[in-house]
Amino acid sequence: MCGIIGWVDWERNLSEQRAMVQGMAESLQLRGPDDSGIWLSPRAALAHRRLFVIDPHGGVQPMTRRVGERSYTLVFNGEIYNFRDLSRDLRALGHTFETRSDTEVLLRAYMEWGPSCLERLNGIFAFGIWDEARQELFLARDHLGVKPLYYAERGSALLFGSEEKALFKNPLVKRELGAEGLAQALTVGFVRTQGASVYRGIQEIRPGHFAVYSRKGLKISRYWKLESREHTDDAETTLRRVRGMLEDVVTRQMVTDMNVCSMLSGGLDSSGVTAIAAKEYRATKNSALDTFTVDFVDEARHFRADLMHRDLDTPWAKRVSEICGTNHRTVTLGAEDLLGHIHEPLSARDLPVSGEKEISALLLFRKMKQAGATVVLSGEAGDEIFGGHPWFYVPQILNLNAFPWLAHAQNLGVPLLAPDIAKKVRAEEYLADTYQSTLNEVPKLPGESPHDARVREMFYLNINHFLRYMLDRMDRISMAASLEVRVPLCDHQLVEYMWNVPPAMKFAGNLEKGLLRQAMSHLLPEDVIARRKTAYPSLHDPSYVKGIRARVADIVNDNQSPVHGLLDREAVRRLTTEEVSPDHPFGAAVLKTRLDLVIQLDHWLRDCPVVL
Repeated sequence: MCGIIGWVDWERNLSEQRAMVQGMAESLQLRGPDDSGIWLSPRAALAHRRLFVIDPHGGVQPMTRRVGERSYTLVFNGEIYNFRDLSRDLRALGHTFETRSDTEVLLRAYMEWGPSCLERLNGIFAFGIWDEARQELFLARDHLGVKPLYYAERGSALLFGSEEKALFKNPLVKRELGAEGLAQALTVGFVRTQGASVYRGIQEIRPGHFAVYSRKGLKISRYWKLESREHTDDAETTLRRVRGMLEDVVTRQMVTDMNVCSMLSGGLDSSGVTAIAAKEYRATKNSALDTFTVDFVDEARHFRADLMHRDLDTPWAKRVSEICGTNHRTVTLGAEDLLGHIHEPLSARDLPVSGEKEISALLLFRKMKQAGATVVLSGEAGDEIFGGHPWFYVPQILNLNAFPWLAHAQNLGVPLLAPDIAKKVRAEEYLADTYQSTLNEVPKLPGESPHDARVREMFYLNINHFLRYMLDRMDRISMAASLEVRVPLCDHQLVEYMWNVPPAMKFAGNLEKGLLRQAMSHLLPEDVIARRKTAYPSLHDPSYVKGIRARVADIVNDNQSPVHGLLDREAVRRLTTEEVSPDHPFGAAVLKTRLDLVIQLDHWLRDCPVVL
């Protein structure tokens, strides 16, 4: 994984902008601590920060290759998992290679096939290619948006980068927040405007899209989308195909020259990925796969089961590790660890986050890095692709006319807005409009029953919002620890297939992720297969809530805090003493998230003016 930036300008001579370009790239140093490079021309400038994963000595970027009088220069973040197959195809067409990197394969694939090369790629990617002869920039992002890619048009220029912070290092791009961005921030990113950053005037290349920028302007096109069609495979064939695809995608994503490890919670998704990976690692490396779990000091004593956390991960992770023969480590954190690093995820993600989970994930990733890992396998996306969340199968949640994860979380930070600001931001209206516009995009299947059509809508809402949040969180937090996280369950071909599997098969045995349970039943024991979904671990130690209440109280009493005027001061004050209703299954989580959000907003808005 890497960090990339670029700048195209039709008026300024970018050959003279090395210092500026270097400063933009340096802001992404944690994404690529191992190497860096800059390429300059009068009209275009590209820079790269590199994390060694494949061919450390050969995959140097920016990479330039020539065909006759034409030259192409690439900056690339991600991995092309089928690069060896593509390399064979390109060699047969007369291409020769100077490296064994997927970077060169990607560049030559574009040189050979142009934008249609995207139809051949299997991987996670965000990249830019400058065609010097045509004076044209090509930008593209992977199918599901695992890798981020932001851009800003400013007069005669277009700037792009892996993260917004890189764009802010250029004086052409100001850090400002508008009404829509504030509305997004108050949901901690669980709902995002398609194709937009939270910041004014900054866009993102949407997943499955590419862009071409020339003197004629910017043109954005779509190269991939989900298509609804009748599923013709019977249950037995479906199970066989899904099982084969899972084995294939996990095995393919283990290709690297660096150490691989796996996140292991003991849940179905991470356990299945780990079981396949451990078998492959033992066969190819003759060694045990490293696995990691996060836990908290005295968590067994403080833990209280709820709808999202049915039991503790640690015993299950240990059991799966013993079954799979992995070298397992538990990273144990205390409330003081989380409180001591409370602002660091904000720096990683460039927007307020949902608090303790991002902090614990960042500290977990740092421990993985210290243990020698570079590549991490994750079971992320299992719930969104196979149907693990309650809103897929509980009728009263499924049929809510709203984003269910926000409705049950009481819209998170939105109720904290000051009344006059609430009228300007219109956050509830924004959420309702975004919900409806997303539904309008859902590809319909003629003849589908109303129930199955609603389930299809719910999967689309999850893939386009909830999963985007999860993937952005995973990318930003892991890259802040200089780790590459791979998400096999986001393989676009697997997602395409699962999209059209009917609910009766998806929820085989009337269980959430029933098909996935069946597909992994040959890998794991029955009790692990039967374990109900449990969310990412949450700290139950009351001293954490006590600590963040105290910080929010300080903010309430600080007349210089930038949250005053935006948030209702009395509503924020009530958070410092509010008791959680035992009748609300998400009450404790919502309270913690709101407290965390106030702390994050206070820190964030000191450097980010709001323009309403």
